Amino acid sequence: MLSNVFFDLDGTLTDPEEGIAKCLRYSLERLGRLYPGELEAKDFIGPPLRSTFEKLLCSDEKPLIEKAVSLYRERFSTVGLFENAVYPGIEDLLSTLYKNSFRLYIVTTKPKIYADRIIEYFRLARWFSDIFGTELDGRFDNKAELIEFILAHLKLAPEETVMVGDRREDIVAGKANRIKTVGVTYGFGSEQEIIDSTPDYVCSSPPEIRETIMSIR
Repeated sequence: MLSNVFFDLDGTLTDPEEGIAKCLRYSLERLGRLYPGELEAKDFIGPPLRSTFEKLLCSDEKPLIEKAVSLYRERFSTVGLFENAVYPGIEDLLSTLYKNSFRLYIVTTKPKIYADRIIEYFRLARWFSDIFGTELDGRFDNKAELIEFILAHLKLAPEETVMVGDRREDIVAGKANRIKTVGVTYGFGSEQEIIDSTPDYVCSSPPEIRETIMSIR
């Protein structure tokens, strides 16, 4: 029986595009790099920040990447994390699942210290059993490793667990750990990205997520 629901954060529960775009611009400009005019911030929402800067800077030079990450977090930790909004229907989704005795968890590649603050700021914490994210040093940047850790740490059965997310990484990480997967198409991964990642279920809205999870219980 399905009991545990892992929710991605960015692009699944909240829309952080404004804050992420402004923080990417801030970091690049502080490094003396041009912010590409054609840059779509949504393309970089979801994957780990270090891999994002490797692409934006066309470099895998560790000191440069770490400097970019540090500058990004300089703005994000004070302003950027609040330039965000909860998607319509999310509160009803979480409330309904909680009232039906599902255990809900945040599972994100955003650092846990920021995820904690975002969930508290938007008053979503009351529905979650725990929040899991990466460490600032990059530990658990790989979402499959993070999910593996959570399942072992909390002694959760894979067959009783589902991962809900808007990017390919969410689906791949869930499948790697033999848990059910729900891909959502209203976030930052394209519909084709979600379809190509072959999740067990595809949902286009929070109400559809609610109906799907209730039906597979």
